[in-house]
Amino acid sequence: MRLLIIIAVLFSLAACTAPSREFRGLPAQRISVEGSVFDVRVRGERAEAVRVNTQYAPRFGPIRARAGRAMALVSGCEGKEVLGDQALALGVLDCD
Repeated sequence: MRLLIIIAVLFSLAACTAPSREFRGLPAQRISVEGSVFDVRVRGERAEAVRVNTQYAPRFGPIRARAGRAMALVSGCEGKEVLGDQALALGVLDCD
């Protein structure tokens, strides 16, 4: 029984860093910005940043800025907008 609980916890934790449907199948680039670590995936002028490190009670304001910076560094484009929450941020890029 204990083994089943451990396996269930491991599977739920693994799902936390899984990409959303739009970014599934794309390779992630891991990048650290000001203490936050993100897996960033880019598709065209959209990007996704999944925060993969633990942080105590992060607010989205600082995380949003870090996620936007991570998306810009990986894509080489300027970020226009970043939406989401502390764990998953979606960005619109300006690649012109």
